Amino acid sequence: MDPPPKLVDRDWLNTNFPCMMACPVHTNAGRYVALIAEGRFEEAYRYARDPNPLAASCGRVCSHPCETACRRGQIDRPIAIRALKRFLTDRHATTSQYPGAISSISHLPPTRKPSPKIAIVGGGPVGLSAAHDLALMGYSITIFEAAPVAGGMLSMGVPSYRLPRHIIDAEVSEILATGDITLRVNQAAGRDFNVADLRAQGFEAVLIAVGAQRGTALSIPGVELVGVHKGIDFLCSVHAGTQLSIGGKVIIIGGGDVAMDVARTVAREVLRHRCFAPEVHIACLEQRREMPASHEEIEAAEDEGITLHPGLGPKQILGREGKVVGLTTLKTKWVFDAQGRFNPAFHEDSERQFACDTVIIAIGQSTQLEFLQPEDGVEVSSRGLIVVNPENLMTTAPAVFAGGDCVFGPRLLIDAIGDGKRAAVSIDEYLSGRHHAEPIIEVEILKRHEMPPHFMSIRHEPIPVLPIEQRTDNSEVEVGYDEATAQAEASRCLRCWINTVFEGNEADGSRCTLCGGCVDVCPEDCLQLVSLDRIEFAPGTIEALRSNSQLLGVELDDVAADELGVITGSVMIKDETRCIRCGLCAQRCPVTTITMEAYHMVPAEPVQSVPFQAVGVATRSAAWAARK
Repeated sequence: MDPPPKLVDRDWLNTNFPCMMACPVHTNAGRYVALIAEGRFEEAYRYARDPNPLAASCGRVCSHPCETACRRGQIDRPIAIRALKRFLTDRHATTSQYPGAISSISHLPPTRKPSPKIAIVGGGPVGLSAAHDLALMGYSITIFEAAPVAGGMLSMGVPSYRLPRHIIDAEVSEILATGDITLRVNQAAGRDFNVADLRAQGFEAVLIAVGAQRGTALSIPGVELVGVHKGIDFLCSVHAGTQLSIGGKVIIIGGGDVAMDVARTVAREVLRHRCFAPEVHIACLEQRREMPASHEEIEAAEDEGITLHPGLGPKQILGREGKVVGLTTLKTKWVFDAQGRFNPAFHEDSERQFACDTVIIAIGQSTQLEFLQPEDGVEVSSRGLIVVNPENLMTTAPAVFAGGDCVFGPRLLIDAIGDGKRAAVSIDEYLSGRHHAEPIIEVEILKRHEMPPHFMSIRHEPIPVLPIEQRTDNSEVEVGYDEATAQAEASRCLRCWINTVFEGNEADGSRCTLCGGCVDVCPEDCLQLVSLDRIEFAPGTIEALRSNSQLLGVELDDVAADELGVITGSVMIKDETRCIRCGLCAQRCPVTTITMEAYHMVPAEPVQSVPFQAVGVATRSAAWAARK
């Protein structure tokens, strides 16, 4: 008789997939990292690419929230997940220069006749990822892009020394080839069409994904002077091949990633066109530890000769004969007030002047939503952002959806891709009435689990970069891992999707004998065997255990929740945060009470939920439990 499906508490499971849960598209980073360590590169690439049609771009410029969540970082350094993704895409993506490229275009569903038409306004990461997924569902997609090329800020804003243009072009081409997708460039909302036009053309749903491509203004004296620019405008002009008036002494105002991109691009542009070393400074409100820019971007800017001035706010841009000659700053007291609101304050009599001939303001971005008309029924908030239902990204207008920066404000690339995928699911559910089931959890009982030898002592492999003296043009700065260093770095992974499970039972003779061998052998001291009278069970804990008894059949065994704190006995306590998945406790257990189990999240088909049946002797599936 097949064993009953194993129920897994969602919150507990999420803590065992920290990198995956931190990723807005839920890329199974741990799996592809482990497969790299084993040399199974093609299989690893599929794990990296399947949920993310812009994987090659992310392998270069993603802000990698997965690395922030990586448990290895609590021990020494997080796994270089983004760089490992790049290693895979450099070998196997259609952007690859190697012969091992793998097309991700396959197994398309039969085309519906006629296919429902969907309009996507904006060809950036949100629009591209939504188009990709909707095409795989059988829809006919038309993307309206205001710029001459698709890609949004990937194409127009991110410097090519971080993300070469051919990478974006190849990924866009692959997305467009996924199914019935038409890209119409130089089509600006409000100028060439509006939402009413799209409805009149027979589009059954509209996704607004116009991003936030307008630079935020700064209200200080002197912003009207010649030589003052906005950071976004500067980056877009560089990629469009037009030249702004940039001198040799430049100050960038701002402390985010855009400010770092601007500073590093300025240095290259001045050196390339003027043939002399530029003087480039960054002034920002925040102290260095508070700067929103990623740590590696700040370090890269400083390595390339950019001078950082943290804790300074702009007071006035100085001019002479209508042109910039300097910037006056004040020393920052604080950036955020006691309530956590952005409300900078400055020290009196702390003025400092910088001589410069160019000031570039890179303090944020805003949306351009003037194309929305009252009759469209799309509500815009007081912050200038589109209002959506957070559950399905539908706006206040039926069949009109929105996602990305025009909804949430400037965020990460991977957030935008995640929004596109969410929007695709919501549009399909709205139009078809189908339900997209939540992921299936496959539970694999490992007969013998072993980590790589000496995995805790393997040192982090720095990401190879171009020498400073060679960074004079738009050559890519990061060189990337070779095969040996990629495998070495991947071998550091703790394999968090694998866990120790205490699941013995009296019937098969595997009930715990309280020998304490697992406690003795644990190298991290994360196991304790203690008597029940040392455990305090608060009323809330008892209620939680009573309410979730089906999830705790092993833990409570034949004990009722209300008996805890009354009966005598022993309990095994495990500190999940310290476990390194070495498996020594399972090997040491004389009665095999302890097993090592791997949890694999498998996408479900977009159909009504059905019971999950056992799928094998050592592998069985279970539905999400404890749904929110």
